[in-house]
Amino acid sequence: MSLMERIGVDIGRKMRLEDAIEWAAGKGVRHIDIQLDTGENAVTKFDAARAKGVRALLEKHGVHLGLHTLSAVNVAEYSPFLSDAVDAYLRAYIDAMPMLGAEHIVVHAGYHFTADVPMRMEAGRERLKRMVGYAETKGALLLLENLNKEPEDAEVHYLAHTVEEWRYYYEAIHSPAFALSFTANHAHLMPDGVEGWLAAIPMERVVEVRLADCWRNGHEQHLIPGEGDFDFGDMFRRIEAMGFKGHYMNAFGSADDMNAARARQVEAARAAGVAV
Repeated sequence: MSLMERIGVDIGRKMRLEDAIEWAAGKGVRHIDIQLDTGENAVTKFDAARAKGVRALLEKHGVHLGLHTLSAVNVAEYSPFLSDAVDAYLRAYIDAMPMLGAEHIVVHAGYHFTADVPMRMEAGRERLKRMVGYAETKGALLLLENLNKEPEDAEVHYLAHTVEEWRYYYEAIHSPAFALSFTANHAHLMPDGVEGWLAAIPMERVVEVRLADCWRNGHEQHLIPGEGDFDFGDMFRRIEAMGFKGHYMNAFGSADDMNAARARQVEAARAAGVAV
């Protein structure tokens, strides 16, 4: 599969799933992500008949589907009742994956409120362990994403936004139902940058690399390539040299913005010496 075919588009909540598959097929996009939280794509809107139709469309067009949970749902939740609700939310995504013919589910480590970091991290790690165990029974695959930093004086901070925090989770969970989603632009916001992250993380466990432009050591933005200072060519050169065979996922702007950027990203990779 060419590099162009390996760069996908994160549809999120922009289109009805069936329309997104048709759109992707018409644009030559082989990988899409979708969120199952709102509107016609809410996980509760899929019955057996509709799910069968989705699987048929994916097979017909050769499109690979990933699911992406909402980072606003706190995987590090420990309060009664709310904790049960988060478990139910993740189980619903896990149930949906084989039903829809999806290939993975991107999940998160949650967030903390500054004064409760150890409790939140432990709660999130234990929840992820439980959900991985459930995923094993369903033939599902969870990908834990490294999230973005927040301003130092913010009360709320995402977990797994540093190498050390991400490691806290993935070193404790080893299962065929668990792997990683590396968001390169989030690494670009950190002092060690993409180069430092790639030197520190188990790249052999990464299934998906997520992409957007942003500013070095800046704050969370999902900019169209060229609007920030992220070096896509250097990133592709480094990751491809490590033997990465998975897919990339654009996550910025509109669906058409993400699709149009694919050609520019391939040219940046080619200019950096990558066989595309």
